[in-house]
Amino acid sequence: MDALVMCGGRGTRLDADREKPLFRVDGVPMVERVCAALRESRIETTYAVVSPEAPETAAAVDAPTVETPGEGYVADLDRALADDRIERPILTVAADLPLLDGAAVDRVLDVHAGGSLTVAVPVERKREVGVSADTSYRVDGRDVAPAGINVVGRGPDETWVTTDERFAVNVNRRGDAAVAERLLVEG
Repeated sequence: MDALVMCGGRGTRLDADREKPLFRVDGVPMVERVCAALRESRIETTYAVVSPEAPETAAAVDAPTVETPGEGYVADLDRALADDRIERPILTVAADLPLLDGAAVDRVLDVHAGGSLTVAVPVERKREVGVSADTSYRVDGRDVAPAGINVVGRGPDETWVTTDERFAVNVNRRGDAAVAERLLVEG
């Protein structure tokens, strides 16, 4: 399976002096951490989904790129999925998951049984870890937040809910970055 790294957004909530994917967590740009995790996994080819909103990221990323207009996550994902090089099923991952590693990516691939897979984390777990949860919905009677890593396929949609902190920490705000750095240092 191939992967799309979604790294074309502005990252306005982070209030950083650089593009969000290039924001450093423990000295390493987040997009580099995500790409390294994908290289350590069973993913075959990684494509960076870029936009005019993140030109420095497009220049810095070491992967083939898919150009999108920068109209938002869903619109950019739709545009990337229309690229002739992209085949489903495909793993999609946000560039703001600095705790991701190859084993975590492979776990998602193992859980994927066909169709599409959404990975979610209980909102309660995100609060325990100390990070923000901007979006939530209900699954099996509990509030969950999207983890930022999914498989887009054809067929039925499934949701896998995990408490693994590697999926719980999306860096959307400075406080999230501080939590990510602490967890990386504690290792």
